[in-house]
Amino acid sequence: MLLEVSAFKPGNVTPTASFEGTRIEHFLASAVAVRSRFEIAALRGIAVSEGKLKVRNVRVGQIIRECISDINAWQKGGNTLLGTIILFVPIAVAAGMTSGCENLEFDFSKLRKNLRLVVESTTAEDSVNLYKAIDLAKPSGLGGVPNFDVTDPGSKKRLLEDDVPLIEVFKISAGYDNICSEWVNNYTITFDLAFPYLKTQLERTDLGVAVVQTFLKIMSEHPDTFIARKASLERAREISLEAKKILDLGGLETFEGKKRIVKLDRVLRASGNRLNPGTTADLTGAALALCVLEGYRP
Repeated sequence: MLLEVSAFKPGNVTPTASFEGTRIEHFLASAVAVRSRFEIAALRGIAVSEGKLKVRNVRVGQIIRECISDINAWQKGGNTLLGTIILFVPIAVAAGMTSGCENLEFDFSKLRKNLRLVVESTTAEDSVNLYKAIDLAKPSGLGGVPNFDVTDPGSKKRLLEDDVPLIEVFKISAGYDNICSEWVNNYTITFDLAFPYLKTQLERTDLGVAVVQTFLKIMSEHPDTFIARKASLERAREISLEAKKILDLGGLETFEGKKRIVKLDRVLRASGNRLNPGTTADLTGAALALCVLEGYRP
């Protein structure tokens, strides 16, 4: 998370660009604040692998909620990392469950199988805790959904009464939210696109450039669903097309690519940062997390 927010990604909070009320220090404080929660997630994963804990009792939703509570205790910049945390917590649990990590060689095939098991073993209590986390984070861009609307105070009670696990809640939203889609589809964007692309970039250039190039690559192939909810899917697709054009020009590695990135950054920051590609940033962070698990060190 610290590495991701330190890159100069267009339309996001960066070391030199802020949103109204939200600056780089809020993201840095947030990332540091949740460190112990990810350790708890990994330790519970280890307990599962040792047969000391059932995977459905890991309490993924509770960990997510506690992450947001810790973030709120340590910074005043509003919602900073909700989407990233929703992606990261199951990865941390699955990493703890995954053996064979010797000499920094991580078994990613097993990690991904464990990741599927973690999300598919979630419970109705996880659903309620996720809703409580959303209440605490107060993210923008939330639209109404056909069932179990997060803005409906009665949804939490109904989730428990109907025994709706968190993975089923995310299936409702997977069509228009890429964070939910990652849970439902075993993190296909993270593992099949972002992670291998970022690895290749890190082998040939520095971290900051690699992160921005990966950010553009994700956005070029998957319109940012945060933008789509706040503006429109058509607008998100237009921005994806521009990201592809920038990559075709070389991105940060060419003069023309840099010029187009600067122009895109201005467009995304117009109208009160309404076009902030926050979901793309979350996915970029998840790819970085896998690189770190594999042994990458800046």
